[in-house]
Amino acid sequence: MTRKKRIFDVEMPDDTPEVAPAPAEPETTARRGPMASAISENASALQARNAAAAAIRAENDELAHAFVAMRAAGQVVEEIPLDQVHTYLLTRERLGSDDPELDDLVTSIREVGLSNPIRVEARTDGTGYELIQGFRRLSAYRVLAEEDPERWGRVPALVLPRGEDIAGLYRRMVDENVVRKDLSFAEMANAAQNYAADPATPVHDLQGAVKALFQSAPYSKRSYIRAFARMLDLIGNYLMYPTEIPRKLGVDLARELEDRPELIGRIRDDLRDWDSRSIHDELEVLRRCVGVDRYMDDGPVLPARDAPTRKAQADRGKTKTTFDIRTGRGRVKCTAAVGRLEIKIDRDFSTMDRARLERAIAALIDGLD
Repeated sequence: MTRKKRIFDVEMPDDTPEVAPAPAEPETTARRGPMASAISENASALQARNAAAAAIRAENDELAHAFVAMRAAGQVVEEIPLDQVHTYLLTRERLGSDDPELDDLVTSIREVGLSNPIRVEARTDGTGYELIQGFRRLSAYRVLAEEDPERWGRVPALVLPRGEDIAGLYRRMVDENVVRKDLSFAEMANAAQNYAADPATPVHDLQGAVKALFQSAPYSKRSYIRAFARMLDLIGNYLMYPTEIPRKLGVDLARELEDRPELIGRIRDDLRDWDSRSIHDELEVLRRCVGVDRYMDDGPVLPARDAPTRKAQADRGKTKTTFDIRTGRGRVKCTAAVGRLEIKIDRDFSTMDRARLERAIAALIDGLD
């Protein structure tokens, strides 16, 4: 028997280096079509627009709340119809006949506008506004409205919140002018008289009225105001230019009138029927009553013995005239009287060369012959 060889399958190590299997490729994302891309981009843009709109609305709401708060506090300038502004609430009689500076204010507003709006308060009956501050500015606007109602028919104003008592409103009325030195002592005294006479105010005596209206003023100034008020009580009805009375003259005049009541009749007789008198004429009469030697610094004074007679006073009054002329430099306001020619124009003559100014005045005087 033939013996068969057994053959064993022996696995020999393979000298070929092992190679790591390649990683499985990720599944390829399905490619979007143009329609899907457009929808996605539009959604992103819409979301951004909505966010921007929400931010704008929030900012607008914040500004609106701030505006409403400022308007309620009277801090927003509004243009209100001129014919809806009334002056009944506060008594504000301005002393003297004409305001010599009103023409300048009208010119300023016409050329550069109103830099400081008036202050008003809405009337409780809803029929307009009551003026609190800015009587001269309101008067200037009324003059301009007569020239051009369409352009000047509305006036810039701050509408103050209602609720402040009448005493506070009077204080507002005078404070601004006192700080800016727009009020004379006679006007401040008149304001105190009106305050004391108003039944809606808490005090009705002159001393209390002066203290309430002029709290920030020193005691000396308040005493001057009281003196002027006493003087106005005694002779105010006879005066045409009380706002031109210097402080010292007014204080001394009040003292003299109280000590010598007969001076009241003398002043009345000197000024009666002298409607055309000038500021200088009226001050001369008052200075003579208290002694001219004290007031030489106030201007030239006629001694009592040289006082003009009633006939001379009447003759002087007949020659006084006021007129306007237009020149290449603008409108010129002129006042002519015996011994006096006043020219008022919007120009600073102090900046001119003196020699040139003298020649111009000499030529004017020579041209009058």
